[in-house]
Amino acid sequence: MSDYIFKLESHLTNSQFKLVNAVQAAAAEANVSVFLAGGAMRDVLGGYPVRDLDFVVEGSPKSLAKGLQKSLHGEVVSTDDRKKSIELRFPGNVTAEFAMAKVEKPGRAGSKPVVVPATIHEDLKGRDFTINAIALSLNKASRGLLLDPTNGLADLERREIHTAYSQALYDDVSRILRMWRFSVRMSFPLSERTRSQYENVKEASLHLKIPQEVLGPELMRMAAEQNPAELLRILDEEKILPLFSPALTGAKVNLAGMQKLMKARTNIPFEIGFTANDASLFLYLLTQKFSPKEKVALIKKMGIDKATVTGWQQLEAKSKKLEKVIKAPALKKLSMVYKTLKDAPGEQLVFLLMNSNERIVQDRIKNHLQKLIGMAQEVTDEEVFEATKIAPGAPKFAKAKDDFIAKKLDSRPRKLPEPEPEPVPPPGKGGKILARV
Repeated sequence: MSDYIFKLESHLTNSQFKLVNAVQAAAAEANVSVFLAGGAMRDVLGGYPVRDLDFVVEGSPKSLAKGLQKSLHGEVVSTDDRKKSIELRFPGNVTAEFAMAKVEKPGRAGSKPVVVPATIHEDLKGRDFTINAIALSLNKASRGLLLDPTNGLADLERREIHTAYSQALYDDVSRILRMWRFSVRMSFPLSERTRSQYENVKEASLHLKIPQEVLGPELMRMAAEQNPAELLRILDEEKILPLFSPALTGAKVNLAGMQKLMKARTNIPFEIGFTANDASLFLYLLTQKFSPKEKVALIKKMGIDKATVTGWQQLEAKSKKLEKVIKAPALKKLSMVYKTLKDAPGEQLVFLLMNSNERIVQDRIKNHLQKLIGMAQEVTDEEVFEATKIAPGAPKFAKAKDDFIAKKLDSRPRKLPEPEPEPVPPPGKGGKILARV
């Protein structure tokens, strides 16, 4: 097995690992060439948690994606007929995109670029940044082969953002938004060449031509960033934020609120698979200083869907309602705290970490996130079967497992008090006080 395959597998969650194996098997059976590329490889080689899996197929990905959707019970998140891609979400909160290897060629004046099929090498060379232009072969004959035609691995090691080719920002000016996202997320500065391209784009006011249909999805991607305060600070400094809303200038840019969000997220271990509606939290803070009219204008301009708007606008009221439940004296046992919080919307728990003044609420949420979830996840189906003789999949198994977890949580030994230090013997009668060295 190649070093890159080993490195990949060591960075994946169990659910991601299972999906990668399933994709390899399905591609081999269908006799199509498939590669793991883009953000997934950037994160693996850069030592970051893998957010999403990006699979590139030489040929149409439709049949492969649909087959995996059916066999693994995935759901469609989005499709792009022009770019021949489909995004799916699988059990275990694993998101994966299946896309055709392609290049975009200029169309007629005023029209969108024409998408044509290509080889994986051509696809990688036409991407935005070198760190996103790396792929790993998942094919039997070349499994583990790293494809890096723009030398992205070296830029990862140099820790800098470098465009994949000299016209990358001119061909698609919206790439400057991704450029700053990656720069903040990875703490990578722009290379000298990329900085020069960017300044030329700004000087020509090309950034003002970023299509409105790009801004909405990009705003949602910003919502998922771990350090939104720094990202907003840079976009404000670069005079890019008003593209999203004219209200996003000066004092109305809620940097303090975004810093509280970042601090609250540090209480959440990555490995527990905790999920929250990032858009609700981000939009609540982003518009906290907006007037009602400015909020309506943002919703309309960004094309924010009704469900997202409802989640953001009801976040505060629902979180305060949950706060009353969490601080109730009736939650005396750890199992009761776990049962109450495990099904609570993640964004409401994060909201309370940011805003609740109740010490018991803060303590119970942190204990749930940092200890109780992990303990519950350690319980295996085999353990439950051994204790109850109820087989996994049986009608009563889910309840038996819940009861087993509750018993385990409530039997957790309390922390013993620290022993009192032995008294220092008084001087005289054989007792000597020695000077510290």
